[in-house]
Amino acid sequence: MRVTIGQINTTNGDIDGNVAKILAAIERARSDASDLIVFPEVCIHGYTSQDWFQDRDIINSALEPLESLIPATEGITAVIGTIRPNEDSDGKRLFNSAAVISDGSLVGFVDKTLLPEYDVFDDPRYFEPESQPNGIVEITCRDGKKHKLGIVVCEDFWNDKTFWRERLYEKDPTAIVLERGAELIVAINASPFNKGKIALRCEMVSHRAKHERTPIVFVNLVGGNDGIIFDGASLVADEEGDIILQAPAFEEFVETVELDSRKPDARGISGDETQSVRDALVLGIRDYAAKNNFRKAVLGLSGGIDSALVAALAAEAIGPENLLCVMMPSPFSSAGSITDSEELVRNLGCEGRIEPISDAFDVLLKQLRLDKPTRGGESLAAENLQSRIRGVLLMAISNAEGRLLLSTGNKSELAVGYCTLYGDTNGGLAVLGDVLKTEVWKIARDINQTAGREIIPNAIITKKPSAELAPNQFDEDSLPAYELLDPVLRMYFEQKASPAEIIAAGHDAELVYGILNKVEHPANEFKRRQLPPTLIISKNAIGIGRRRPITHKYRRVAKRDHLSAKGL
Repeated sequence: MRVTIGQINTTNGDIDGNVAKILAAIERARSDASDLIVFPEVCIHGYTSQDWFQDRDIINSALEPLESLIPATEGITAVIGTIRPNEDSDGKRLFNSAAVISDGSLVGFVDKTLLPEYDVFDDPRYFEPESQPNGIVEITCRDGKKHKLGIVVCEDFWNDKTFWRERLYEKDPTAIVLERGAELIVAINASPFNKGKIALRCEMVSHRAKHERTPIVFVNLVGGNDGIIFDGASLVADEEGDIILQAPAFEEFVETVELDSRKPDARGISGDETQSVRDALVLGIRDYAAKNNFRKAVLGLSGGIDSALVAALAAEAIGPENLLCVMMPSPFSSAGSITDSEELVRNLGCEGRIEPISDAFDVLLKQLRLDKPTRGGESLAAENLQSRIRGVLLMAISNAEGRLLLSTGNKSELAVGYCTLYGDTNGGLAVLGDVLKTEVWKIARDINQTAGREIIPNAIITKKPSAELAPNQFDEDSLPAYELLDPVLRMYFEQKASPAEIIAAGHDAELVYGILNKVEHPANEFKRRQLPPTLIISKNAIGIGRRRPITHKYRRVAKRDHLSAKGL
């Protein structure tokens, strides 16, 4: 059997555009003499369409796009992720389905059984689960032979008891189709990127194919949709567990393989996590801008590492000719901040502009009767005023020139509230909102290493971090060193570790409780709630997957947590 991966980049609600991509991929597969082409989960409407899936017009017209797809399948079978109405009076109004179309006829639908409700997923809000999973569909290939496909939708593949130590569900729809004679597993997915996910998927697919002695076609969505980034990295494994077709990550891919080719393919797996995160951020910027009709972007360039990295990523994403970097020196800006920024602008080949804020700052200080800071923390209102003046300037440029404003704050700062609301948090997209400070440095160095020259000036990478809102001010005056802060934040967010577990990993107890009480403080939840959409590159990130109240009285108390850890 010849199988084609249809790894396409879809846009929520662009049904005509998404269908056009599906039709083009089907035509490519037909020219490859393919028997079967497989597309991602809900690729017709867009998987992250959220409450659009509760809209009556969307529900009532859910099957209309199939009318143009069915005739296009003459001589080939297509498995396409879609939605379909629930005709019963009870339950949610839609099913999350795989439409199976073969040789110009709709064979039927396979509905998703396991509906995830964690992190960025909210399937039970929109979809009715399949209560009697049986994803066996029989198709006829070009050689006239009939084959049984076992079709599963995303989460229905992710519950293998021989692979996972802990499982979220009792049922395993993939095991059910295997028991019923599936000769080939077809898994359609909208699996978002996060660190380590690409390698995990490869291991999972390879393990199950080898364990069950059954080939697997695993097709994943690619593209950025708001803050969620889908990496693609689709793959086909043969019955030996060898990967015989590997789609590259972060780009569209339509290609065909013979299932018994026995030719291992590892093109899409670099093994370099830093490069994968960089590629994810670039794709996230590019798609967010393009899908929201922005050709140009703007950001504030401070002379620090965060804005420098965002500038480098944005130049790669949309082209340096479409990027404007604005330098806005205040009375406390060092000379190096401007010269380093100017060097970066030259290295990137983008436009630079200087808009000093000192005069506006002095006028507002006088009007508001505020004292100019003489040291950090002495006058927070005056410090924050500088950031807010910069925010006003950037938003004005964004409005006047039709540019997407990119926010430059990193996850370490945003987690503990070391940012100014309506100042450096302004923007249309938070590029580094899920990137820890230590990861920022790592990506910056990787950019230079890959280029073989200094794209980001080394002076920016090595300088001591400072907000430069007061004389001789440095981040470590207000925060723990990032080398101490970030490992605690990583365990807290990505592993959902308790304070006791973080302390047991070797971190100082006082440090841990101090950090977590900053993260969870209502004032900092309030700030994060108002952030722009954040590009997500890890599990349990700051963004739509984090759901905590702003108004609360919870506090971390060391004694209580230690007693809980002992089961007392």
